[in-house]
Amino acid sequence: MTAPIAWIAASAAGEPAAAVPHPHGAAATASLPQGQWGDPGELALPLADRGLLLADGLFETVLLEEGRLQLLEEHLERWRSSAELLAMAPPPDQTLILPLVAEAIARSGIRTGALRLNWSRGCGGRGLDLPAPAQAAPAHRFWLQLTATAPQFEAVTTWISREERRNAASRLSRCKSFAYTAQVQARREAHAAGAHDALLLSSHGQLCCGSAANLLVRHQGRWTTPPLASGCLPGVMRGRALHLGRACEGPLEPSDLKTCEGALLINSLGCRPIHRCDGTALAQVPSGQAEQLWRELLKEARP
Repeated sequence: MTAPIAWIAASAAGEPAAAVPHPHGAAATASLPQGQWGDPGELALPLADRGLLLADGLFETVLLEEGRLQLLEEHLERWRSSAELLAMAPPPDQTLILPLVAEAIARSGIRTGALRLNWSRGCGGRGLDLPAPAQAAPAHRFWLQLTATAPQFEAVTTWISREERRNAASRLSRCKSFAYTAQVQARREAHAAGAHDALLLSSHGQLCCGSAANLLVRHQGRWTTPPLASGCLPGVMRGRALHLGRACEGPLEPSDLKTCEGALLINSLGCRPIHRCDGTALAQVPSGQAEQLWRELLKEARP
């Protein structure tokens, strides 16, 4: 059995709820064990949830491969720092997540797949404003979903979006927030142009990232990725490549693709060579070479 499985925190009365801020800075988890398991299409989310109404929430996608979560600590650190950046309560930590993942694997039979961790600000009333300091903050809401999938390494074609750009000045560009409409539209634009995926420019017109992955471009045998100042997401695999000296940061112009020695879209779920961009062929990176780089980044992260 490999059907998708999901879990959402629920109160004893059956109304979805989640962890509340702890006075010492940790997420209180007393209500979370009362959560509900079920099919992702059947579990309920309140219509008043800010994650649903305003995309006011964060998520992380973690690879589960052969029953082992890859780079979980790095994902949880980004999740925690993003929550702090957006003035949200700290999300759940490993002590809550690991038992839930073990149960998700047992219930679903999925041993290789994508684990999505969701953290919403919860139900906070109508409007954009957060509660005043004197008011109680809304209870945040946590849910997870495990879906069977395998890492992807096949080559793709791309299209540089003419309609969507990454905002280099926005806090949201530094987080994996629920607000992915721009990426959805960029991918739609790419499909209309006959490409698999979109590349997004920064608000300054330089190359920034893919719709759901970081960008690596090779020149003179060296991989370069756009700096965070471009508005690209601080991706976990991007961070591994920089930390291990396998890539460096540097500005990239769209014209750099024409003279590069290869380009990759990399994230926690795979590493895909870009074979064409805007209809122009790029230097080829074999899928096996892309996978080797990706797996070396994972391997070197293990103790």
